[in-house]
Amino acid sequence: MKGTTSAIAGIGFPAIHSFQSQFKIAQNPFETYVTMDQEKVCFYSDVIREKIKIIHIADTHLYMDDSRGSPYQNYSSRMANAYNQTIHFKTGKKTNPEKAFEEAITYAKESKADIIALLGDIFSFPSELAIEWVLLKLKAIDIPYIYIAGNHDWHYEGMDGELVSLRDKWIKKRLLPLYQRKNPLMAAYDIKGIRFLAIDNSTYEINNDQLNFFKEQVATGLPLVLLIHIPMYVPGKSISFGCGNPFWGAKTDRNFKLERRPKWPENGHTKTTFKFYREVFQSSNLIGIFAGHIHRNSIEIIKGKPQIVSDDNASGGYLDIDFIPMEDKFKI
Repeated sequence: MKGTTSAIAGIGFPAIHSFQSQFKIAQNPFETYVTMDQEKVCFYSDVIREKIKIIHIADTHLYMDDSRGSPYQNYSSRMANAYNQTIHFKTGKKTNPEKAFEEAITYAKESKADIIALLGDIFSFPSELAIEWVLLKLKAIDIPYIYIAGNHDWHYEGMDGELVSLRDKWIKKRLLPLYQRKNPLMAAYDIKGIRFLAIDNSTYEINNDQLNFFKEQVATGLPLVLLIHIPMYVPGKSISFGCGNPFWGAKTDRNFKLERRPKWPENGHTKTTFKFYREVFQSSNLIGIFAGHIHRNSIEIIKGKPQIVSDDNASGGYLDIDFIPMEDKFKI
């Protein structure tokens, strides 16, 4: 795995889904076929040269803490009690975030995954103990990983400050080791000919540096996969958020008091976030998008591009994703 970055700046699953879509890189069209059966996802494409296995984990919501977290208990107490015990999405048996995370990364080891994608809300708040525990578990299995933050990873509820400044603060104070010297807000990882872009949209917004970074990556002509925490907006989806949602804003923010954070802006998303949305779905070489955040899996096609969202790992969910060369027997 080779990583590149730009300069740093401040449930249950449906039974089966499949679809076909066509894309073009430079002057050469290529076809991508995607199938989803419970937690198993397969991408077949002419641009995939070698099989790539990815274990996608999001929304573990680890709540563990120790005496170092005592000064912050006023800010962490609600989320510290939110996921202490869960019901496994598949077996219906009792489980918990630590057990679910260990099972997912153990599966990654047993299945010889090329990489683990940790797509946000691995933590319910930036606990030193929880971060150290995850780093130790990842070191023990010795599989490369990609991490981007979710909105809970850096959020101590009720703490004064704007979301961007709080994210920057807790990334630097606690989360930074998870980025492995990469830019926390945007990074590119080359894996067997496919470029995976990890872009942090955990404030629901995209900044100018991230927009320019994405445009630069599209200009390379390489096949791209976008990794984000908050899914891109999908017309008709019954949630009041989604990166690039034209209806997102103060009027649709129902949880700001519960989460003790600033209310979403009166005017909604910035122009930059909307530009990012357009760039994503106008790009000719984007194979797909993976996200988390909503704690239930879904697959949707937006302007011909597949977006796959995982169930929460707190309840045992994860995605087993294979990128597979399109051999003759798969061509239609």
